[in-house]
Amino acid sequence: MAPSPRLSAEVEAFLDENHLCTFTTLRPDGSPHTAPVRFTWDGDAGLARVMTTVARRKARNLLAAPGSRVSVCQTAGWRWITLEGAAEVSTDPDRVAEGIRRYTKRYWSPPPMPPGLAVVEIRVDRILGG
Repeated sequence: MAPSPRLSAEVEAFLDENHLCTFTTLRPDGSPHTAPVRFTWDGDAGLARVMTTVARRKARNLLAAPGSRVSVCQTAGWRWITLEGAAEVSTDPDRVAEGIRRYTKRYWSPPPMPPGLAVVEIRVDRILGG
């Protein structure tokens, strides 16, 4: 597996800022599904993480096609960055806990905790913008 692209310090700082983002997956019929999300970036692991539940459309799209490619895009005025890669939905308690920990650190409060909480881990291999 190729390593994740490295980001400049400026882009890493942008990814630490509190902004709303969009997350795009593909429905089983191939049409795009884009939803507003919050995500975290783990530069050391090359992972973007999105908290969701297994019942949400984004998770169902990925569960129907494991390893599908997705994108998450953060924008603020004229600044933007899109992270792309293969995604996996996990309900593993340790992986979900890591997603919660990172979300809480970035957004200063924990994510909602509904039943069926899951983390989408995106192995980033392409970066646009920045």
